[in-house]
Amino acid sequence: MPLIILTGYPSSGKTKRVNEIKDYFMNRIKEEKKSLRIHIINDESLHVTKDAYKDAREEKKARGALMSAVERTLSKDDIVIADGLNYIKGFRYQLYCIARAIGTPHCVVYTGIPPDIAKEWNKQRESEGYEETVFDELVSRYEEPDERNRWDSPLFTIIYDDVEIPLEKIWDSVILRKALPPNKSTVAKPVSSTNYVYELDKATLEIINAFVERQKEFGPGGMPMTVPRSETKVVNPSRTVTLSELRRLRKQFVNYNKMNTTLDIDRLGDVFVNYLNSNLE
Repeated sequence: MPLIILTGYPSSGKTKRVNEIKDYFMNRIKEEKKSLRIHIINDESLHVTKDAYKDAREEKKARGALMSAVERTLSKDDIVIADGLNYIKGFRYQLYCIARAIGTPHCVVYTGIPPDIAKEWNKQRESEGYEETVFDELVSRYEEPDERNRWDSPLFTIIYDDVEIPLEKIWDSVILRKALPPNKSTVAKPVSSTNYVYELDKATLEIINAFVERQKEFGPGGMPMTVPRSETKVVNPSRTVTLSELRRLRKQFVNYNKMNTTLDIDRLGDVFVNYLNSNLE
């Protein structure tokens, strides 16, 4: 069943909208006598505190926990609402791939709000809010969804002071809409091609070597960097990324895809760069 991905600034009212969506869906399920369950996955359910967002490694673990929970829970009888910041484009892409791989619809709900109002709401939450420096950093790194991207579509933008929200349209988009069939970048295929494994090793190695060279040339921080084999640019963190860290990420990616063979050869580079981007932030 469907995946609904929430995204927005911290303290932008995401959980309020999640509860509105849940209540509406539960009423529709009861009215239409459907055998569906609703699961909300968020930091609270995963026992992730806001302190995790002070440290890049802890934040990465929190994203990994959310993704694993979504992957475990999503099924033909379970509607999953991913209630989190989900502010990295590459991470939303990974969630989209999970839904696409099992052939279930998805949608993105974006809680739009001016940063100054979100900041005021955050202050009002006192100890339950984010520290000011953490809040500012999260807002500065936020990557707004774009409905032109397939992983951000269909996109429902809900403004912070909207009284009515498009609940029926959200329902229709994930319950009535037929899921797209898994494409070459998400469907599993047998590991029988030596060429596939060779290209997987070669493409990922070229990308991490280029990353090291580009960061030496441009220094840490700054604009995203161009790497071979990918139309997507790789982020350039404000710290020096060591070759050992890149090798570790490459090993994880290669091992996963050797076992699952979920990528099309022509898209290896783009998907690996998205994987790097979601782990290097």
